[in-house]
Amino acid sequence: MKNILSEDPSPYLQQHKNNPVHWQTWSSKSLGKAKAEKKPILLSIGYSSCHWCHVMAHESFEDQATADLMNKFFVNIKVDREERPDLDFIFQSSFQLFNQSGGGWPLTMFLDENGVPFMGGTYFPKEEKHGLPAFKNVIQKVHEAYTDQRIKIIEQKDLIKKNLELKKTNVISQEIDPILENIINSLDKINGGYKGAPKFPTFHVFETLIYFYNKTKDRKYLDPVELILNKLCSKGIYDHVEGGISRYTVDETWLVPHFEKMLYDNIQFVLLLSKFLKNKSNNYYFKKLKQTTNFLINNFITEDTGLLGSAYDADSDGVEGKYYVFSYEEIKNIKDISKHFDIKPEGNWEGKIILDEIKESNEIILKQLLEIRRKRNKPFFDKKNQLDLNCIWITALVSLHNLIPDNGYLKKAEMFYEKIEKKFCVNNIFHSYFEDISFIEDYAYLIQSLLDLSDATMNPKYRILAKKYCNEAIEKFYNSDYKIFQKNVKSKNDIFMNPIDISDNTISNGNSIMLINFSRLGYMEKAEELSNSLNGYLNIYKNFMISSIKALDFFKEKKNGKNCNSEGCTV
Repeated sequence: MKNILSEDPSPYLQQHKNNPVHWQTWSSKSLGKAKAEKKPILLSIGYSSCHWCHVMAHESFEDQATADLMNKFFVNIKVDREERPDLDFIFQSSFQLFNQSGGGWPLTMFLDENGVPFMGGTYFPKEEKHGLPAFKNVIQKVHEAYTDQRIKIIEQKDLIKKNLELKKTNVISQEIDPILENIINSLDKINGGYKGAPKFPTFHVFETLIYFYNKTKDRKYLDPVELILNKLCSKGIYDHVEGGISRYTVDETWLVPHFEKMLYDNIQFVLLLSKFLKNKSNNYYFKKLKQTTNFLINNFITEDTGLLGSAYDADSDGVEGKYYVFSYEEIKNIKDISKHFDIKPEGNWEGKIILDEIKESNEIILKQLLEIRRKRNKPFFDKKNQLDLNCIWITALVSLHNLIPDNGYLKKAEMFYEKIEKKFCVNNIFHSYFEDISFIEDYAYLIQSLLDLSDATMNPKYRILAKKYCNEAIEKFYNSDYKIFQKNVKSKNDIFMNPIDISDNTISNGNSIMLINFSRLGYMEKAEELSNSLNGYLNIYKNFMISSIKALDFFKEKKNGKNCNSEGCTV
């Protein structure tokens, strides 16, 4: 065997093409090899801008001695989670089952020869530290366990499947006000977002709250949105120099980010800001909205397709945050900078300064900071185009048009759809690189964007296309046994179980978006069935299904003849 990652277009996989590990891609060939040789699989899942993925790669996957052990004992498979979110979903769920804790990246899972997981972890260091075992020791012990207990491990398949399958009740309708109250009570009243650290923006939560504010005009739904936007716009998670936000912060005050900039966060940030500003004017937020919108247009568009790429790395020159932070000496002589940012000689993070805005900054200061930054090497940019995320951008552009009608955003949205159609919709709808791979989120967000364009332009072609793709989605993804959409195409599932996903993740769950799509298109019988199904899951998994609460209410109001759009219902 040899490392074959140079044959895959994924930037993340390309980063590992020169590893001495004999990496394979997830395919019938690599899975068949494990089965034929009765060898377990070492599955490593990550993404190109993941800091700890880089750390583990440098420490272990580039180390010949570690690679020799991996190659001797396992069929080694590397997966880009953005290429195969279905695999990431199933194996993150498996990690959580085995470890009773949240997962993350890099995800390191050990599967039997049939592709069924039996143990796993996330980051393992090269040498034992921070309570984590050395990776080589883990490899050796897993090998020994599989050698000694192979039959017993393989026989666990049905038990693992049973424990991973979602539970469901017969409840088909329930009061959602108590669930909403519980969400509001779990939010941080001082810093915004959920309580504690690390802090993630969780945009689906705040979009749901805005929906209910639009419906009720009750300030209890709008106030948490205003609070988190204040923090996202002013604290260290925001890039005050160029615009846009980082993935999350490691602290509870939004000061210290993990510096990667993800497309999915920034398009949802634009969407949330624009929806909030439709309800309440705020010049400060408006400037951040324009800055981030321009940042995306100027920095995320890929030349070959005109569509948005996926992410900027946290590291540059091998150092986390190097592109974004400043030394005191670099910026101390910028006139009045200390009036606008919290500037101290000792810095606020590892001797460096993360810009934390205490008063709205001015263009003169920002230009000087940008000049300093332009002398640095930019972080790596993952140019991968993903259909679902690019479709959310159309929804964001339409929302911007609704806020600022005369700025050309609707025309941009229509032109952007033409590029999506050219890239992703000629023969098959597909997710990223491979024309035979698509997910329910690709269809859900494509249909949503078409309906948004239809509402904004009154052009009937968009609604016709939305219906066409909705019918395709039902045929390809709707699992009649569970009465819900599964994540991947039913006829092409290559995982040991069907990936039925009802939880929100980095974006709202595909099932919740499809329920709204059904309701907007008038597919009320299908909507009723999906609504009943989601209610059955909601009774158990309500904390993970925030966007479904909005979708269930939307369907209910639409069914009752209310005038609904994506932002709320006129009652």
